[in-house]
Amino acid sequence: MWWMMNEGGGHYCSKKTDDICGDVCGQDSGRLSMSRIRCILRGIDLKTLIFLFVMVPTCVLAIYVHGQKISYFLRPLWESPPKPFHDIPHYYHENVSMETLCSLHGWKVREFPRRVYDAVLFSNEVDMLTIRWQELYPYITQFVLLESNSTFTGIPKPLVFASHRDEFKFVEPRLTYGTIGGRFKKGENPFVEEALQRVALDQLLKIAGITDDDLLIMSDVDEIPSRHTINLLRWCEDIPQVLHLRLKNYLYSFEFLVDNNSWRASVHRYQTGKTRYAHYRQTDVILADAGWHCSFCFRRINEFIFKMKAYSHNDRVRFSHFLNPKRVQKKICTGADLFDMLPEEYTFKEIIGKMGPIPHSYSAVHLPSFLLENADKYKYLLPGNCLRESG
Repeated sequence: MWWMMNEGGGHYCSKKTDDICGDVCGQDSGRLSMSRIRCILRGIDLKTLIFLFVMVPTCVLAIYVHGQKISYFLRPLWESPPKPFHDIPHYYHENVSMETLCSLHGWKVREFPRRVYDAVLFSNEVDMLTIRWQELYPYITQFVLLESNSTFTGIPKPLVFASHRDEFKFVEPRLTYGTIGGRFKKGENPFVEEALQRVALDQLLKIAGITDDDLLIMSDVDEIPSRHTINLLRWCEDIPQVLHLRLKNYLYSFEFLVDNNSWRASVHRYQTGKTRYAHYRQTDVILADAGWHCSFCFRRINEFIFKMKAYSHNDRVRFSHFLNPKRVQKKICTGADLFDMLPEEYTFKEIIGKMGPIPHSYSAVHLPSFLLENADKYKYLLPGNCLRESG
């Protein structure tokens, strides 16, 4: 101890007391704590003080700015990878008969094809919806679209499809269109509003006339199954009750191929009372190379900014400068992440392998035919055309 009372009531100093703190002896208890602090500070050299005053705030700032990156990088330590899918090899060639194609997949050909329903929740992706519906048009019985006047995050939005409906006259005879009013509950988990809209889409499908064993495509607007994939599934018997589709995963345009692992799109053989519209994993079976997922593939910068604020992961906009139009344009042209995030992977090898901008791809082979037939109109989606309109 630093001090103790002697038998006569006076103060006693230990011989082991450090000279620096020698004046602590004789101090009353009320002043002791401050004296000890002064002693400790006098015992720390100037370099140590500078180190503490510089490094501590720097570490706090680094955690604040890059905390999300640190969390994602350490993800393999606290989260195990999901169970692997069972991949079904996908066979296709335009000159091979449907009977042969079904046989290659282990299925039998049907006497007549199933009816097919394509159902989507729509926000503002007019161009991607056009490309999707043109790709699927020959084989869809009914196009089902639900639109809200609210984003998942509770932000009011116009009914974009309603104002562009004239552009979709080619599907009008087969279109079931519905709207749902938003609840505008700011601060609520965006996935709550998203789930409610998907429930409403279930009801709209019933209005559209879907029945047992019809095929139902469940995917976002920008998750586009290839035409021949849907034709295969409608003609083949004994396909799985629920089948996920593995799509090529693109970002910003078809110039930046991320990987081949987009899996949320699915096709269901409809069952009354059992099938529910959802966007999560519903089976372990997936069909390889079944289409394209083009995420954040917009014509205008303001559409990028709108989605960044409006979609379910809007918490990734951690700083206001993320929404700066010049920054957004730079990210698009370099293939870098809009939210400065690390890859969402489950092993250090995959995280490190995907760090940094996405490499440019100069292949436009096996893309939706309508896109290539109208390349002048949609050139921003093709390699070498990263600049976006400002409006």
